[in-house]
Amino acid sequence: MTDPKSDPESNPINDPLSPIRLQIMWDRLIAVVEEQALTLIRTGFSTSTREAGDLSAGVFDISGDMLAQAVTGTPGHVNSMARSVRHFLDRFPIEEMADGDVFLTNDPWKGTGHLHDFTFLTPCFRGGALVALFASTCHVVDIGGRGMTSDGRTIYEEGLYIPLMRFAHAGKIDQAVIDIVTANVREPVQVVGDLHSLATCNDLACRRLCEMMDEFAIADLDRLGGHILDRSRIAALDAIRKLPEGVYHHQMRIDGLEEPVDLVAEMTIGADGIDVDFTGSSGISSYGINVPLCYTEAYATFGVKCIVAPDVPNNAGSLATIRITAPKGSILNAQHPAPVAVRHVTGQMLPDVVFGCLHEALGEAVPAEGTSCLWNLYAYGGPGRVDADPALLADAQSFTVLSFHSGGTGARPGKDGLSATAFPSGVRNVPVEVTEAMSPLIVWRKEYRQDSGGAGAYRGGLGQVMELSLLEDAPFAFSALFDRIDHPPRGRSGGADGAGGTIGLQSGATLNGKGTQTIPSGERVVIEMPGGGGLGDAKTRDPAQVVADARAGLISIEAAHDQYGIALTPDGEIDAAATDRLRNA
Repeated sequence: MTDPKSDPESNPINDPLSPIRLQIMWDRLIAVVEEQALTLIRTGFSTSTREAGDLSAGVFDISGDMLAQAVTGTPGHVNSMARSVRHFLDRFPIEEMADGDVFLTNDPWKGTGHLHDFTFLTPCFRGGALVALFASTCHVVDIGGRGMTSDGRTIYEEGLYIPLMRFAHAGKIDQAVIDIVTANVREPVQVVGDLHSLATCNDLACRRLCEMMDEFAIADLDRLGGHILDRSRIAALDAIRKLPEGVYHHQMRIDGLEEPVDLVAEMTIGADGIDVDFTGSSGISSYGINVPLCYTEAYATFGVKCIVAPDVPNNAGSLATIRITAPKGSILNAQHPAPVAVRHVTGQMLPDVVFGCLHEALGEAVPAEGTSCLWNLYAYGGPGRVDADPALLADAQSFTVLSFHSGGTGARPGKDGLSATAFPSGVRNVPVEVTEAMSPLIVWRKEYRQDSGGAGAYRGGLGQVMELSLLEDAPFAFSALFDRIDHPPRGRSGGADGAGGTIGLQSGATLNGKGTQTIPSGERVVIEMPGGGGLGDAKTRDPAQVVADARAGLISIEAAHDQYGIALTPDGEIDAAATDRLRNA
């Protein structure tokens, strides 16, 4: 008689390819890529990697399909990286890959949308056979050229452009690549350090995968990969089929640069998936706010998935159910050699655009608009770097700072918006102590911006105020990468708009929302970030919440009176008689 414990047919636990084992291995694969991402953070040199988590990591089958991504990372990196691996395989067929090879690029159209992001690909070999591909990305602090600014008119001005090529061959790094990067960037230690970190995290992930395959006694990922992709695709389609089929429309106007930019979407929901077409959106800009299609796909897909199938794992199977198109030559499908350095300022608005379509389909199930684009601090100084009298810069310290900061998100169904929180990018705010430790900048003030969240039954998240200057007696350069100044985040379902952003000098002069500007010696820059839109009628907000907001300083007594219809005493208590008169007026 057969022992059931040793018979795979009767005891699935012992079958290396049983559904139970496949699920366990799937979870383990996610753990592998999460360790890959955390390794990149631990070994990264730049603040964008180490402090903000502006990166991605993932594992792919040998056909180039993404099987798992790290939770740590940004949608712009993860979802565009999912397509970039295909470009690597077109250039370097798997038959030509060797153990120890590492490939890289920062091609905006084959990577993640601008030159500041590097994507690394490492083939993973086990016992002489190629079993998987690991990819990772991160944002480097400098890539030469004009720097992180919207000022460029073509990609050639925006920095060093590295096509798909080898970083290492059979375990030996190509020193020519290192030498070229070192000679072309202003912060070679940080940039080259990040390149090594990208290669390192991929290598670590490969070792962890091989350990997993040894433990589960599998020779390849074919069955596991098929299980992951099929289950994810089916789960995503099941979620989509719960939606009302139809065609839905939405559009949003944002600041742009030369003129306002219109983002126009048509969403078609059907049994086989969701199609989003951005025909009707503004044409290409003369400056670097344009978006390559890979980045448009990344954030539009993310926005759909947030509402429709947030619990379905993000991989090639689930991503295939959402299809994104935009006309060539539009601002959302800019063609080479268009400038794209700050493509995130435009591209990160796309979740809000698709939310508008989904609001038309689903009603109250989506948030109000938020700041969406990051309000990052990008500043630099020193001789030759500032548009000022060279004599004023002779003894100035050279520095480059990229520090991540955010406005407020839109109010959510049943919840207030999040204050000073990056959505949709998901990156972390960088502590001011880090900025001050690595540069001569000092941040004098960093606080919530009172009354910036749009009023509503659910209040929009607050923006924040930052005030900064240079400790040295010298001018410095400030690159503004901002939007939502002239066109603030809109409220939804009767909620009020959030506050628009502002940027200026303490002396009173107004700065442009985009472009590199010189900050005179002794001046302070004051940045007021936008707040998210409100959701629902503010007069229906729980009075206790209004009181709590006022006592916390999130809203003023005047806002409680004017926007919420709640009269408060100077010590923050409800004046019942005055409130009754106010609401009955």
